[in-house]
Amino acid sequence: MLRQITETLASKTLATETQATDAKTPRDQELPLRWHGPAPAWRLIDVAELWRFRELIWAFGFRDLKVRYRQAVIGIAWAIIQPLCTVIVFGVLISLLRGTASGGDVPYAVTSLCGLVPWQFFAAAVSQATLSIALNNQLIQKVYFPRVILPLSAFVPALVDFAVAFAMLGIVMLYYGILPGWQIVLLPVLFAMTAITAAAFSLWFSALNGIYRDVQFAVPFILQLGMIVCPVVYETGAVIPEKWQPLYYLNPTAGLLQCYRSVLLGSPWPSPVSLAISVVMVGIIGIGGAAYFRRMERRFADVS
Repeated sequence: MLRQITETLASKTLATETQATDAKTPRDQELPLRWHGPAPAWRLIDVAELWRFRELIWAFGFRDLKVRYRQAVIGIAWAIIQPLCTVIVFGVLISLLRGTASGGDVPYAVTSLCGLVPWQFFAAAVSQATLSIALNNQLIQKVYFPRVILPLSAFVPALVDFAVAFAMLGIVMLYYGILPGWQIVLLPVLFAMTAITAAAFSLWFSALNGIYRDVQFAVPFILQLGMIVCPVVYETGAVIPEKWQPLYYLNPTAGLLQCYRSVLLGSPWPSPVSLAISVVMVGIIGIGGAAYFRRMERRFADVS
């Protein structure tokens, strides 16, 4: 039955196009034709096409935001409760172990929140983007749009949570009498780098999960390990020896989190070599992820 309907629609479309062609004037028939063939196997994301469909990013993003907090008693307050509870648990644990995870006179609550708030944005964006292709498989099979919109739309709910959590961080800093210096002007640039880094990882994980569904089980485990490996609840200089820091900054999120403390608290900046290593790694992961996503997106509808 479905095949008959498809053939009927195809025949009607062909008849309509034939009539439209016959109705054209000789001048219209002389216009050059444009042939759209298969896309190359390896190419980066078409930014112009993505810009034409930019409204879909917000549409999908706000849809996911409504679904996340639908029938939730606490709602958006979870964006505050999660980092605060994590700070309390790690603060008690470190004090019991009689260790130190921060340097200087800044309270541990402020230092850890400066790492937790951007990490929460990064982890939420990556984890939701990983599931985006699989959760929208029915839509992918029915209509065309740039598939990269799906992982990018996962950043909208994470952005809302980040705004709420960052406001809470500002209140905590004011409570302890801590005011950022002139470095605060670099905060938008730093957040843009964080979003780019999250997008780089999201392209890899979402494309892999679109083909291999077990990736969605590995990503939460990777993010849990990342919270320990990255300077989320500790400062890099207080734990990692200086000679190992260039190797440590091969993880691009490590440099970003330390830069947040430098911007907000005036902590020492990573060395130029370490920052350069992090930027290069973001570029490699991002370009590779974009190329791999474009190569795999032709298979999403077949395996969904």
